[in-house]
Amino acid sequence: MSLLSLVHTKKSDLNSIKNAISESISLINFDLKKNPEKVIIKPNMCYYFDPSTGQVTDPNFVSAIIDVLRERFSSDIEISVVESDASAMKCKHAFRILGYDKMAREKNVKLINLSKEESEKIELIIDGKSYNLLIPYIFQESDLFVNVPKIKYMNTTKISCALKNIFGCNAYPRKSIYHKVLNEFIVAVNKRIKSDLVIVDGIIVNGYRLSTRRLGLVMTSRDPVAIDAAASKIAGLNPKSVKTVTLAAREELGNPKYIALGEDLNYFKKRFPKKRMRDDLRRYIGSIYSLFFSS
Repeated sequence: MSLLSLVHTKKSDLNSIKNAISESISLINFDLKKNPEKVIIKPNMCYYFDPSTGQVTDPNFVSAIIDVLRERFSSDIEISVVESDASAMKCKHAFRILGYDKMAREKNVKLINLSKEESEKIELIIDGKSYNLLIPYIFQESDLFVNVPKIKYMNTTKISCALKNIFGCNAYPRKSIYHKVLNEFIVAVNKRIKSDLVIVDGIIVNGYRLSTRRLGLVMTSRDPVAIDAAASKIAGLNPKSVKTVTLAAREELGNPKYIALGEDLNYFKKRFPKKRMRDDLRRYIGSIYSLFFSS
């Protein structure tokens, strides 16, 4: 089983978040054989949402990770924060609107649009079917890859967290073409690009019907499958019902069974703005009502 840590921070200032991240990394005994020279950090920048909505990784959270990494390893490490263009989002706008331009200047790190990077075409077989990926060479050059996702509901995959965040590492910008096979394609990208460390920004979360809540969670693991299994439980879902989790486990990308250290997972589960059975029932009754009166 994989180690996973859950840390609660009551405050949202940079120092409190730094302490929570540092504690979460220490709880899983994360260490490297040698200090990294090149680090890649992949936040979630799905659209032009303000970080206060809980929809995107907060640049202040990434800033805290940068401080922790430099304190743990070296102030000289080269750090790149990466994202790729999507069908409805362009990095050049997202970097500015979300506040990453300012953070990058303050922390002296690079911002990289993966869709503009030199890439290689890769073909992978997942669940018996072939998938073509466009993977930037930059990932081959890094010593440490840090995946920094959010916990969110998603219609096509049920949950969006560590595994889904790596979907954005595929450099092809028109990502809507993959939506019919999204679960399988997410696993394909994760099979090619593997997270060395996952640190979930759960300070502010966005749950059912876009409900925003301050959760104060930092969740960390080496294993993205374990992270997504725990994220599913926090969101009130059975991990076995989440195809990306079960398929990634079958492809041996991680273990959905984990040892949780730190805060009790149920503390966050009770506070996450969850989708409940009565919401499905209410929607079902509403659809029957509409069908009856429209006929």
